[in-house]
Amino acid sequence: MRLTIKEIFALPPDGRPVTVKGWVRTKRETKAAVFLEVNDGSRMGNIQCVFEGGAVAAAASELARISTGASVGVEGSLVPSPASGQKLEVKASSLVVIGECPADSYPLQKKAHSMEFLREISHLRPRTNTFGAVARVRNRMAFAVHQFFQERGFDYVHTPLITTSDAEGAGEMFQVTTLDLERIAKSGEAVDYSKDFFGKPASLTVSGQLNVETYSQALGRVYTFGPTFRAENSNTTRHLSEFWMIEPEVAFNDIGDNMDLAEDFLKSLARVALSDCAEDLAFFDQRIQSGLVDMLSTMISAPFARLSYTDAVRELEKSPESFEFKPYWGCDLQSEHEKFLTEKVIGGPLIVTDYPKEIKAFYMKLNEDGRTVRAMDVLVPRFGEIIGGSEREERLDVLERRIAELGLDKSAYWWYLDLRRFGTTPHSGFGLGFERLLLYITGMANIRDVIPFPRAPKLADF
Repeated sequence: MRLTIKEIFALPPDGRPVTVKGWVRTKRETKAAVFLEVNDGSRMGNIQCVFEGGAVAAAASELARISTGASVGVEGSLVPSPASGQKLEVKASSLVVIGECPADSYPLQKKAHSMEFLREISHLRPRTNTFGAVARVRNRMAFAVHQFFQERGFDYVHTPLITTSDAEGAGEMFQVTTLDLERIAKSGEAVDYSKDFFGKPASLTVSGQLNVETYSQALGRVYTFGPTFRAENSNTTRHLSEFWMIEPEVAFNDIGDNMDLAEDFLKSLARVALSDCAEDLAFFDQRIQSGLVDMLSTMISAPFARLSYTDAVRELEKSPESFEFKPYWGCDLQSEHEKFLTEKVIGGPLIVTDYPKEIKAFYMKLNEDGRTVRAMDVLVPRFGEIIGGSEREERLDVLERRIAELGLDKSAYWWYLDLRRFGTTPHSGFGLGFERLLLYITGMANIRDVIPFPRAPKLADF
């Protein structure tokens, strides 16, 4: 296969013949030479292709067709570069313009573009330095997720995207139906879901957790990693309607084991990013968030602090800080609370445990006090919550009572309750939103900029 620019840069500049194919970032002409900066997406940096002497004349007609964004094929020899800041370049001998790119209509020019503008051209934004780097980091982190679990004996389970039960109990789900709802609305008839494709109401999943729990009760250590959907009318920098979730589940693990796994997981991913995405992280550190590399390095080196929800609220209540949302026992911690705890109280990552049962899901194990559940959230500086999880309720009678308390339809969870009837075990797990992880790793500010094609309220382009 043709060598990528990344692979070419690993070669010695010993005059060997090479072929470069990519997109032109800049074209610069002098009296004696023409310089093309070419990038193929394999790395942050470009490779310089230099046309001199007879090569300029031979490629004159093709060089005249080149503007920023054009795709080209360059043949030449790999030689040391006399210019500072680059160790090699291509002494070009031939050029082919593969695809022209008219300068008067190409929206990406040699200037800075706002993130808002680039979201309007999501099909072209991967060609920019920022979004090329995001794509490469996203790719490496996805692979690292599988590496982490596979190396620790976890089995990967594909959970369904279409479901008839709500894992979160919030009801903010996208409906899936083959019924002609427009015709039914006009007719005034009641919707008869027995005539629908699945014979009952169905929706896109908000989580693979309940399904992957079933496999933990057979295989022990399992995880799922796939798309999930929330019909939540939230236009914030941290919410998407379609995003990817990583959800491990381990039989016989208690809440302490769960916290250890979450900490190990987050540190492992950061370690891979620092070692395998160093060039891209250096760019993010310089251009997006100053101090990013040091922050990730510090996170890896120190143990995460642990604090109960009750103690966390005490810290917030005694603080002279003026919060927009007043903290009190029973409140759902807001982003401002989480950032204060990590940045001002702890000075690093923090795991908060034992939340009030009223603000957590029905499947979380009830503590002996009857007021709190064995939940745990991993909070990190600058960002707040990045992982949420719990020990699951394995006692059938308690789980049935919790379902009733929250007004959920018990019949929709008959199969989930069976797990407690037949060989029940303590077990625990957590969820990590992949895009939230990428915000943390890259320092990017808006979650719509770390997924190729964002889906949000009134946003389903491309």
